[in-house]
This record gives sequence, C-alpha cells and structure tokens, in this order.
Amino acid sequence: MKQILQNLSNGETNILDIPCPKITKGNLLIASSNSLVSAGTERMLIEFGKANMLDKARQQPDKVKMVLDKVKNDGLFPTIDAVRSKLDQPLPLGYCNAGVVLESSVGKFSKGDRVASNGNHSEVVRVPQNLCAKIPKNVDDESAAFTVLGAIGLQGIRLVQPTLGECFVVTGLGLIGLMCVQMLRANGCRVLGIDFDSQKCELANKFGADTVDLSKGEDPLLIAKYFSRERGVDGVLITAASQSDEIMHQSAEMCRKRGRIVLVGVVGLNLRRDDFFKKEITFQVSSSYGPGRYDPFYEEKGNDYPVGFVRWTEQRNFEAVLDMMSSGQIDVKSLITHRYDIDNAVEAYSILDEPSTLGIIISYPQQSKKTLTTSRINLRNKEDSVYDSELPQVGFIGAGNYASRTLIPLFKKEGVTLDTLVTSGGISGVHHGNKNEFLIASTEVDDLWNNNDINTIAIVTRHHLHATQVVEALNNGKHVFVEKPLALNIDELKLIDKAYQKANNSKPLKLMVGFNRRYAPHIIKMRELLDARQSPKSIIMTINAGVIPSDHWVQDELVGGGRIIGEGCHFIDLMGHLVGSGIKDFKATMVGSAPGIEVRDDKVSITLTFEDGSFGTIHYFANGSSEFPKERIEVFCENSVLQMDNYRMLSGYGWSGFNKMKLLKQDKGQNACVKAFINSISKGTEPPISYDEIMESSRVSIEVANSLRE
Repeated sequence: MKQILQNLSNGETNILDIPCPKITKGNLLIASSNSLVSAGTERMLIEFGKANMLDKARQQPDKVKMVLDKVKNDGLFPTIDAVRSKLDQPLPLGYCNAGVVLESSVGKFSKGDRVASNGNHSEVVRVPQNLCAKIPKNVDDESAAFTVLGAIGLQGIRLVQPTLGECFVVTGLGLIGLMCVQMLRANGCRVLGIDFDSQKCELANKFGADTVDLSKGEDPLLIAKYFSRERGVDGVLITAASQSDEIMHQSAEMCRKRGRIVLVGVVGLNLRRDDFFKKEITFQVSSSYGPGRYDPFYEEKGNDYPVGFVRWTEQRNFEAVLDMMSSGQIDVKSLITHRYDIDNAVEAYSILDEPSTLGIIISYPQQSKKTLTTSRINLRNKEDSVYDSELPQVGFIGAGNYASRTLIPLFKKEGVTLDTLVTSGGISGVHHGNKNEFLIASTEVDDLWNNNDINTIAIVTRHHLHATQVVEALNNGKHVFVEKPLALNIDELKLIDKAYQKANNSKPLKLMVGFNRRYAPHIIKMRELLDARQSPKSIIMTINAGVIPSDHWVQDELVGGGRIIGEGCHFIDLMGHLVGSGIKDFKATMVGSAPGIEVRDDKVSITLTFEDGSFGTIHYFANGSSEFPKERIEVFCENSVLQMDNYRMLSGYGWSGFNKMKLLKQDKGQNACVKAFINSISKGTEPPISYDEIMESSRVSIEVANSLRE
C-alpha cells in the first residue's frame, strides 16, 4: 500500500510502498477513499523539516536543554547520534481521513462501514475505535474527510460557550476558521471574520458572516466596534497561524467586559496584562479534537468517558460535525480548491503557500482487499546480499528507538544476513529495513516462524509480547536474542523454560537476554579485578533513572511490567555478574504514599544477598536530577574501592597497579554483547550468559516487583 511520509531531518516528502498495518485490539483497518491535507499543520511540519539544525533548536528550546543534559552525562558523540536518529524517523502526514472498514476488532464498527477518522494519508490506516465515527448516508467521502478538522474548530466553539444571539469574531479564515463561521451561525450567533485573503473573506460572507479584509487596509478594531453595537464582542475564536503578539492584543481590545478568547491556532502569546485585567477577560487554549485527546486510556485503550459526565468527547465531536454536514449546516464542498490522487500527492505540498490554496483532497483508487492488505514488501533481492552460511540469518521483531539506533546496526556490523524486519505499523519496517539492507519488511510475525532460512530471531517489542514470542521462536527451532525483560511474570518464565528444555532436546539453541552492561569495558575491568579477590563484596549501585509518566506503557503492569521488571533487571543481573555468585535472598523498599507521587515503585532500594556472603544495594530512583550521573557503581572489597560513573570513568582506590580508566565515549557494552551472541552461534560455543543466570536474574526481578506491589 502507498503512504505519504516526511523526513524530519530534511523536510523531504515521499510516497512509499509499505506493508499493511496489522489489526490490533481496539482498532479498525480502514481502506481510504479520501483524505484532507491540513494546510496549516502540515506546512508547519514541512517547514520544520527543511530548517537547519540551529533553526530547529530555536523552535524547540525545551529540547535543547534535554540535549545539553545528555551531552553532560553521555558525551557529545552519543548525543549527536541520538539527535540524528530522532530526526531520521519517518513521519506519517495527515490526520483527516474517510474510508471503508476492512477489518474491525470492536463491536460498534463492522466490515463495510463508511467511517471518518484521524487516519494518515495512506491507502490503508489503522485507527483506534474512539477516533472513528460512522458517516451518514447523505454525506459523501470528500466532505467526510473534513470531519476531524471540523472537530478541532468545534471544540474551540464549545470552550467559548456561545449562546443564541451573541456576536463573535473568528480571526483567521482558513479551513478551520471557515467551518467555525458556519458552526457559530448554526448556533444562532452573529459572526465577524478577519483575514488577509479577499477570497476567504468572500467565502465567509457566503456563509453569513461580516468580514474584515486586512488586505484592503480595513480596521478590525473599528469594524468590530460597530459590529458589536459598541458593546464589544462576546468572544473571539483565534484560528490563525502567526508569530505576532498583536492578534492577542486586538482580540482583547475587541472583547466586551468579561468576554472570552479561545485559541485554536498558533499565535504569539506575549500577553499584555492590562488587556485582560481591566475587562476580566477569560483566555483558554483549545486542545485539538476535544476531551480524550492525549489520553492513552481513551485513545489507545478505547475507554470511553461516561456521557453523563463528559458530554462531548473527541468521537462525539466527530459525530456532531458529520450530523451538521448531513443537515446542510456545514458546507465544505466550496472549500475544496485542489484534488490529487495518491500517486501525485507530493505535488499537493508544493502549492501549500499559493494564495488560492484552501482545501486539498487526496483520493485513493479502489483496489481489492488482498492487494491493499499485503503484509510484506520485498526490499532487495536475496541474490544481492552477501550471505555467509556460517553466520546467523536473522529476523527482527520491532524497530523502535533502541532497535533501530542500536541493535539492528550492531547485528548488521557483525556481517549477519538481515532477512525480515517485522513491525506492527509497517512504516519503520520499510525505513529501517532499507537503511540496514534487510531483504523483507513485514507486518506479519508468522513470516519469521515460517521462514526456514531464518535461524535466529531478535525480539525488541513491548515487554508483554516478549515471552510469547520467545516461546514461539524456540518452538520453531530458532536461536533467540530478546531485549530485556525476558518475561513479566513467573508463569511466563515457566512457559519459556518448558519451550527451552523441549527445543534443546532436539538441537542446542541459544537464548540470550540483552543484559549488555556485563560487556561494558569498565565492567569487564571491574570483574577482572574482583575475580582476584576471594572476600565477599559490598556493592552500591545508584541509578538516577529519570521520570517516566504514569500513563506511559512501561508503567502499565500488564504491558510494560513497571520499571523494576523493565529496567531494574539490568542491575540485578549486573550485580550478580560482578559478585560471581548466586542470589540467596532480597529485600526491597519503596517510597511511601504522598501527595504528588503517582508512581512509587520507581523510587526503590533493593538489597541482594549472595551465596558467597556478598551483598549489595541497588538504589533505583526516578526522582533525581538529570544533571547527576545516570548510573554509578561502587564496590568495596579487601580495603579497596572501585567507582564507575556512567560507563565513562572508572576509578580505583587501594588497587595495586590500577588507578583510573577513562573513555572518551560512553560504552554500555551493546556492541560486545551482540558480538558474543553471534559468535556463540557461528562457532558453536557456549551461550555468552548461561541459561541459569538469565533465569535467575529474570525471576528475582519479577519477585522484587511483586513484593513491592503486595
């Protein structure tokens, strides 16, 4: 299927063939008929992409601070790499779509339903159920493609709270502004529209509004004064896009005492206090389509808000806009100025700045479901790849940040054949598949299990999928590299153990968890020094983990497992590795309940005791400063101390022949970890980390997390 994507690093817009996204729980697969280019938003994204690095930084000062903090802790080169990688991610354009349901995993929508959604510019889109609405029979698909844009305007109108007979100003007569004019008129309000474009003013006049044509030098304040019968307007809806602070000033000047201003667009916000103080003006910023926006429980998990408490949600705003189209209260046909089919859609982005451009519709030719839902794309011919029969032939599941930035390039570096890259959505699969010379990009995980050429699977998916995918890989006779954690609960560990034991009765298979810190140069040196000491060790690990919001999937017990299982397992494994002895027992304590603390089990101290008499404490804290080192390890043994900071500096105190080890570039051992795994397969040697150690680290991590939840 075809999809429009933008490269944020250079602003380039392309149409690419990608595999159809896989249907998931709570989602619909929709075959697009039409989509609408949101000129304001999409123009802004393209301009951002075309800007140089300095201009990009100026536009996002909050991100600059994050970058500077990362330089301080991780070093310059890793930070540059991270920034470039972030900008390299392909961005799907568009969020106004209409089409027909191909597949549905929810009861309220059925195959064949015509729906409007916030889907991208793509032949097939996967959209959560709460971001879709059925299209009335008398509303055509071109008109329905305006639904989401209309909902943005409608939410602004709901916030400005118009009543019958009031008068309002709409500043900025683009698509949203012109739809707002019509909706305010339908609400029984008098409307004054303001814009620099005479054509848009004429359209607003057609919809029943008075207008101020700024291109003709007309005075908005004077006209607004007469329009409001010298009382001041009841409210202003700002749908313009401008950096000027003057728009806010003029809006306040137009308002009556206790008037209302709602910002839907983007304008300068250097507010003048007197404008608002003297009149007690209310100012509010509207959040996109309405209640539910940016709430993962509503959007991703499909949890609706009770209508008795939240009358208008995103979805119900979609429905209201469609109802107004059906009744003739909103006319969008007159807003369409250009039409392109998907094959020529790139041309649409070359005319965004033309004065005549308003509504741009992209159409999609009808194709069979089989054609549209193809789950795999051949990226290159197998004959063109360099194949070494002694090295693994690898299939990857997942191409998120860590997989694409670190693991995939490292596997490629080792010379393995990268066969198939499976992703849920398909976009990252094609992008990173092409970049790293995979043979195939797919959205169907069975393509890995059924491919006899693939003997090794790398699993880098969300945590709740790891155990199932490990078991499936082992059952199909594949070696496995799985990013931590191995599993989220003891039952999953038991299933993995059963599959591993059964598989190894037939042929020896390698199971590796990405406990890469074992392979960091500083850790290797520490282990070398500590192996010469027989006395028990005392270890302190301080992990300045940083905050992850409570609604992030990692914090979800059923999806991410929480941070101790998701990341803390690294340090439980690492401590066991440094000690070189089995874990005997543990104790864990977390912060108490207090106002403002949503998550407690990411502020934890874990004390491990070992069979050789050693003990250590892991301080895993998400409430520290980013200016402090992220990871610090201190080991006390036989009147000597080792201190390691952030995998860049290792200092020794009381060690004969060792004082300091410093690296210019942070090295957490990812390269050596991957290399060790691949070598164990190609050379038939023992696994880099023993199966018993992997299971112990995973089990203890789960038990620690469970103890904190009790």
